[in-house]
Amino acid sequence: MADGSRRTFLRNAAVAAPITALAGSLAPSAAAEPTDAWTPLSIEPGPNYSRAMIFAGVAHVAGVLGTKVGTRELASADFESQCRQALENLKSSVEAAGSRMDRVLKCTCFLTEAADFATMNKVYVTFFPRNPPARSTVIVKALVLDGAKIEIDCVAAVI
Repeated sequence: MADGSRRTFLRNAAVAAPITALAGSLAPSAAAEPTDAWTPLSIEPGPNYSRAMIFAGVAHVAGVLGTKVGTRELASADFESQCRQALENLKSSVEAAGSRMDRVLKCTCFLTEAADFATMNKVYVTFFPRNPPARSTVIVKALVLDGAKIEIDCVAAVI
């Protein structure tokens, strides 16, 4: 895809209007034209993706692992510590996008072991104590960093 072609596509696509209308119902100030609505976060994790993209009042936050802040080093080898750190990293990205954890609409969690599901729920509820967001949990063979046991991404309203 040529640089900017995704923005051009969304600007011209028939689906852009419903997305803008939905986001506008969440945040009246977010009803700006789609041409003005793409906002990549300036905090770059790497050259291949953005930490988050904001469109029409909705932040699409990239997946985070349980790594120590600013490094590719895992917080710990145990699942609970990685899960807590991943959620801290997610919170940091959500806040950097101009939102809050109570405005997260949907999370997708990727686990390498189904046996860790109960532990994830125990930690997850401490970050989303009321009205938890919609969530999907997927068991995967491996994640991009050796030893990583969890990855989480989300979509959040930016009001």
